[in-house]
Amino acid sequence: MKNLLFILFLAVTSIANAHVGSSGVQMQGQAGPYKLLVSIQPPDVIPGTAQITVFVENGEAQKVTARPIYFYSGDKGAPSADELTKAPNQSAQFTGVVWLMEWGSSSAQIQIEGDKGKGEIIVPIIAVSTAQRDMPKQLGIGLSILGVLLFLLMITTIGASVSDGILKPGEVLSKAQKRRRWINMGIATVVCSVILYGGSSWWDSWAADYQQWIYKPTKGNTAVLVAKDQRIFELKIDTTEWKSQRKGSMLSMLVPDHGKLMHAFLIRTPGLDAFAHIHPERKDSATFTADLPNLPAGKYLVYADIVQYSGFAETIVDTLEIPEKTNNSEKETTGEDTYVITDPIDAPGRVPLDANVVICGKPGTKTVFKDGSYAIWEGKPDKPLEAGKPYLLNFEIFNPDGTPCLPEPYLGMTGHVAVVRSDGSVYIHLHPSGTFSMAAEQTFKTRISDTAKVARRPSPQIFRDSVDSYLASLKSMSVAQREEQLMTEMGMYELKTDGMMGMEHTNQISFPYSFPKEGRYRIFLQVKRNEQVLTGVFDVRVNDATAL
Repeated sequence: MKNLLFILFLAVTSIANAHVGSSGVQMQGQAGPYKLLVSIQPPDVIPGTAQITVFVENGEAQKVTARPIYFYSGDKGAPSADELTKAPNQSAQFTGVVWLMEWGSSSAQIQIEGDKGKGEIIVPIIAVSTAQRDMPKQLGIGLSILGVLLFLLMITTIGASVSDGILKPGEVLSKAQKRRRWINMGIATVVCSVILYGGSSWWDSWAADYQQWIYKPTKGNTAVLVAKDQRIFELKIDTTEWKSQRKGSMLSMLVPDHGKLMHAFLIRTPGLDAFAHIHPERKDSATFTADLPNLPAGKYLVYADIVQYSGFAETIVDTLEIPEKTNNSEKETTGEDTYVITDPIDAPGRVPLDANVVICGKPGTKTVFKDGSYAIWEGKPDKPLEAGKPYLLNFEIFNPDGTPCLPEPYLGMTGHVAVVRSDGSVYIHLHPSGTFSMAAEQTFKTRISDTAKVARRPSPQIFRDSVDSYLASLKSMSVAQREEQLMTEMGMYELKTDGMMGMEHTNQISFPYSFPKEGRYRIFLQVKRNEQVLTGVFDVRVNDATAL
């Protein structure tokens, strides 16, 4: 693939995407001279069709095409593109489908032609089977009756072919012919039964094999340990069923995302009133640990994001009971790990005053960070959003005196957002400008430029050693050097121009997202100012679009 223009877009996984309960992919980016908003809904059964909607935000597009590109077969093994259809009365909206035939890390290549020339963009997709279709009862009954009729028709046809079918006009069957008919009908019954049994066995075998390929989330067990008066967060990945799930050496093939091998979010339930974003480090192949922030006691939802070398992103989910602190000598979080306390989602305004406390806001209002700066979420505070509709969540950041604030890079990005439904059934980690991991984007950038038809699988041990060496080099850098390195790798920073690339660097940050279902959601916005990570909190209600 030549002259590909890759722009900034991100992840649950999901694919994917690291996510829970939010399978859709949204991305806003630049395809050559065109600014696009792309929304993709992957199928829940593979093979299946992914629904694609492309909004062209500038220029006049005459033709938009899409085709799937798989990690293992690459550009050379990809099928031809299908043209998307222009939506009725919507000159800037195109819709269509692409078939996803392979399980695993995939992507959609979007190409556009119009008055500004040609453009192209790649959107990573996690393609996995998460469901098994049940046959409708009435269809099953109808097919069963039809099968019995065909079975009887086949037997009687074979019997007639050696008896009635060879009689001359006016003749009747002799005893020998009648006996031959019953013998042949008996043989036909046995043969047809064997064929039916073989077909049924094949189908059962195929269904059992399909069950093996239905996506089973990676499991983990979390705990709080105490070492030298410091509470330690520990996550052990459960590998007990990995042989049957064919995961093999996956843990040695993890790749860093934004310079971290794991992003873990801890959110106290049921109020969602305590939040932490930490980055456990690999202690051994299946164990990750990090110092626990100064979180209050309670039951916490844990969402831990990891990315495989193919770009396949996963979220490990668990619940964790955090006990009360036994001393006050614990270290405060520093650097990229952070936490915040806010008011419960069902009791706004009820929050203790503390250095790490922020008051929750909602669309159209502001939330004040702990240093006095604040963020405003564009929107109307009393107007609910619609489930299934793509949105740009736009936030403006201001200094305490009301002047615009240009956020500093935080893990190579201008901002991060964690979206959680009130019951914990939906979680996603967003970045500007998309819903999938940056590691997935980088993986496909490398894969498509590779001319090999089959992806080369590296040695797990060598791969792990190289990743550990890379993480160690990042850790040895200053914060400024590390952020510059991460932004350069992600195509956001170019030394020649000494500036931000891939997105406009203003005080506004946008996060494309489509809420998957109705309910109450809490949004944790994270930015960096004066070398300090700040967290703001917003609440929003989402209604079912069919009920509006």
